[in-house]
Amino acid sequence: MSEGDGVMIALDADTLPEAPLVGSRRLCFASVLSCLLLACSYVGSLYVWRSDLPRDHPAVIKRRFTSVLIVSALSPVFVWTWREYTGIKPGPCLFALMGIRLEGIFFAATLPLLLTMVLFLGPLIQLTMDCPWDFIDGLKVYFDPRFWMLCLSDMRWMRNQVVAPLTEELVFRACMLPMLIPCAGLWSSIFTCPLFFGVAHFHHVIELLRFRQGTLSGIFLSAVFQFSYTAVFGAYTAFIFVRTGHLVGPVLCHSFCNYMGFPALSTALEHSQRITIFTFYLLGMLLFLVLLFPMTDPTLYGSAPLCSLAQMTQGGVGTLCS
Repeated sequence: MSEGDGVMIALDADTLPEAPLVGSRRLCFASVLSCLLLACSYVGSLYVWRSDLPRDHPAVIKRRFTSVLIVSALSPVFVWTWREYTGIKPGPCLFALMGIRLEGIFFAATLPLLLTMVLFLGPLIQLTMDCPWDFIDGLKVYFDPRFWMLCLSDMRWMRNQVVAPLTEELVFRACMLPMLIPCAGLWSSIFTCPLFFGVAHFHHVIELLRFRQGTLSGIFLSAVFQFSYTAVFGAYTAFIFVRTGHLVGPVLCHSFCNYMGFPALSTALEHSQRITIFTFYLLGMLLFLVLLFPMTDPTLYGSAPLCSLAQMTQGGVGTLCS
């Protein structure tokens, strides 16, 4: 059998049209352009409302909820249009490619979140040490409906813990990765996709400058740091999305990381129990590296739609899907 025959078998004539754009420059152009338009639509939707109020004002947050939810609801249309244009129509349905499926949902909702908590073991221990409540009191608070009603009525909490994680993971992971993988492959897509995510966060600079919240150099350094942090985080959630084939894991990890924030290393250095805290910092990072692949093993989550897509369009998936 020749190499060309092997490629035709991998593409499966029953699921692909006669002349898909697999491996072509037109495919990569269509993929990158679709992702760019999707990112611009998401960020642009935040600024359709003219207001002199800061971004944390409840009225501004409510309006932005409306616009980003509309864009997020329409985001599958970008993937469908890209699929129709390129002719790449893999076996998994559109929503399965976007990680919206029930197979393996329990492990998908628990294991990636536990893995992320392991990475944040040091900050969690530090938070526990500084918490004024004991364990029982903390459980009472978390099981108190009034606590959750208070959270749901707080627009900033809703933005940071619910709307932003859900919409950003849907747009920047679930929609973009299926479009990038046939062009760039699995690993390259995992590290390319977060660039759109990181650049999208540069819009915060506009508001910082507009309301003069800091010096120009301070705002620039903050923007560079935020881009770097969000790009690394985006690569991590993209990795989880590819390995698990589910959207729920990245969304919950995103929400958890928004709650925790970047580790307060300076505070940890000044803590009276800093040796203990940094021991857990190191332990958490080591355990995270050890557990990263076992806890995201695709066999735990049923089928892996993006791995099937990569196998179909790239002819192989390497170690990422095994």
